[in-house]
Amino acid sequence: MRRPRILSAAFVRTVTRPGRYGDGRGGYGLSLLVKPMANGRLSKTWSQRVRFHGRVTNIGLGAYPIVSLAEARKKAVANRRTIEAGLDPRGSRVPSFSQATEKVIAIHAAGWKPGGKSEAQWRASLTTYAYPRLGRRGVDRITTADVMACLVPIWHTRPETARRVRQRIGAVMRWAIAQGYRTDNPAGDAIAAALPSNMGRRRHHRALPHADVAASVARVRASGAYPTTVLAFEFLVLTACRSGEVRGAQWDEINPDEATWTIPASRMKTARQHRVPLPVRAVEVLGEADRFRDRSGLVFPSPTGRELSDATLSKLLREHDIPAVPHGYRSSFRDWAAELTDIPRQICELALAHVNNDRVEAAYQRSDLFDRRRQLMADWADYLHNQTRG
Repeated sequence: MRRPRILSAAFVRTVTRPGRYGDGRGGYGLSLLVKPMANGRLSKTWSQRVRFHGRVTNIGLGAYPIVSLAEARKKAVANRRTIEAGLDPRGSRVPSFSQATEKVIAIHAAGWKPGGKSEAQWRASLTTYAYPRLGRRGVDRITTADVMACLVPIWHTRPETARRVRQRIGAVMRWAIAQGYRTDNPAGDAIAAALPSNMGRRRHHRALPHADVAASVARVRASGAYPTTVLAFEFLVLTACRSGEVRGAQWDEINPDEATWTIPASRMKTARQHRVPLPVRAVEVLGEADRFRDRSGLVFPSPTGRELSDATLSKLLREHDIPAVPHGYRSSFRDWAAELTDIPRQICELALAHVNNDRVEAAYQRSDLFDRRRQLMADWADYLHNQTRG
């Protein structure tokens, strides 16, 4: 049986044949890699092959002659001792979970809507529920048990938050797999099988019956709240748009001649431009809002000249005992359209700027059916007006 080569200082100094030469001494996985460089010289570098947490990896130990054979052997022994202690000899080379999260956020940020909340939501949820246990731990050392420890306390009490935390941990783990730091996803199928079902009844946004919408608008008008807040609320109801779209509305998005409001893709949840036909009453609301026009360019500026906060309209409804949230008025509009009109479903969905999930249907439905939607929104405004008169 051939005995393994034991490297010597003289061999390391004089070897010129390219190849990898193992050091049989001690069995620590030390080897010398000799390879030619573009300038015709030879490169001699040390590496160590080790197994850590069931995975085989190579650790670079430096280049000869800066690192001698004796020094390379000392490093190899130190690495083996570190592994025996259950630690990663690569140290900071393997990022912690929090460091990896920053990498993943940076990758995703390019596709997130500018000024959106995605990045803040990622940081908040992982900082609160994942970092206490995972934050400082290397991504290669995180187990399914670790992920379960993060999720179990909120799995039933905050199911939607738990679902999002699990998804975000999973995204970080998939990044770690792609980078070669691990081979499995501890937030994947294994944990799905281990955790109990938490799919309770889904909670929808609180909404009013469509017959009560006009009365709520009248109550807000008579509330004495700040004028642009009241006008923003009525405009939201008349257009069936989302709160953020209304609060961030700019005067240069309004075409008064055509009674059209064009919301740019950058401000839409769907990241697609949305044209909103404005009924007569919505145009009148804009006329009232024009008295508060300032340098901000906002249609409905706050008293400080900034965009109304996302809690302003919700607080307005809460303070006047209206059992709904701003987003719920979209549901009221949709119920009215389904119950009291014969407008086709796709037109109603376009009015709400919903994306068609049927790819085949969407491929053929290129038009935004703007004229049909204009009639729909005019009918909605007339319905509210008649309810108020009634």
